[in-house]
Amino acid sequence: MQGSQTRTLWISVGAALLAIFLLYSWSQEQKTAMAKKFGATKRVVVASQDIAEMETIDESKLDYVDQPVDFIQPDAISEPEGAVGQVAAVPIKKGEQLLQTKLLLPGAETGLSMEISPGKRGIALPVDDIRGVTRLLKPGDRIDIIAALDYGKGQDARREVRTILQDVVVLATGLNVVNKIPRRFELDGNGKTVNRINLSANTNFSTITVEAKPEDAQQLVYILATSPGSLFTVLRHPNDRLQAPTRITTVEDVLAKPQLTRVPAAAPAAPTLQGMNAPAAQPQAMPQQAPAFSPPQRQESRPTKLPQKRTRYQDL
Repeated sequence: MQGSQTRTLWISVGAALLAIFLLYSWSQEQKTAMAKKFGATKRVVVASQDIAEMETIDESKLDYVDQPVDFIQPDAISEPEGAVGQVAAVPIKKGEQLLQTKLLLPGAETGLSMEISPGKRGIALPVDDIRGVTRLLKPGDRIDIIAALDYGKGQDARREVRTILQDVVVLATGLNVVNKIPRRFELDGNGKTVNRINLSANTNFSTITVEAKPEDAQQLVYILATSPGSLFTVLRHPNDRLQAPTRITTVEDVLAKPQLTRVPAAAPAAPTLQGMNAPAAQPQAMPQQAPAFSPPQRQESRPTKLPQKRTRYQDL
């Protein structure tokens, strides 16, 4: 009985293997026939789902398909690396081949919004030759933003210079956007001569657009609304990504003078910057508490010799 079951099992396994072999042979014959009829096949990248216009393409939206060479469209993409990170210029349907002519690199054509990292915001800042590194900034540069802030009134007026943002990426300088072709061709006034404009060396801009976190963008808006001329930009090396804490700079640092200690309003006011040349007020002496009364201690001198006792006969 046991031998019969074993024989039946082996017959079933052999039949399954034979079926797999026959199916593989048939598929290879069909593939060969298709190759003879339509030519050789080649792998091509297709959309695994519908892709909307101006939607950024990632690997989850792509798939591979073997297509006959005669059915592959011109400029079809064969590797997903050629499409990941780009933007669909037109809607792409599921199963449709991805063509390079239907994709755009993020840049001026796709709008500035495609350049902003998820979770961050783009904000424009006014610049000039002094505050904008002589307007030599270009899209893709990284900068630090420094603010000179005034606060307080009267004798309590203070100015502090502090670095409020570090390693900030410049998305655009004027209308020049990241990944935009750094040149433009325009006709002259006569409409006959074509002039080539190098956008990389363009300094005719008065604003830059930077990327910032939402809370940092709010701080920048507050400064722009209260003191727009107090923001300055400093250029970083592209490989310098370190964000180290920096000290606040005051007039005492510039003049190499000791910092003045600020005291609460209830206490005597510390000397202000305007009154630094005036003589400093002498600190008031604190009244000393009277010591508790204690009776003076009588210091009795110890006799060097005991007195002799007089008798009554000597008193007579």
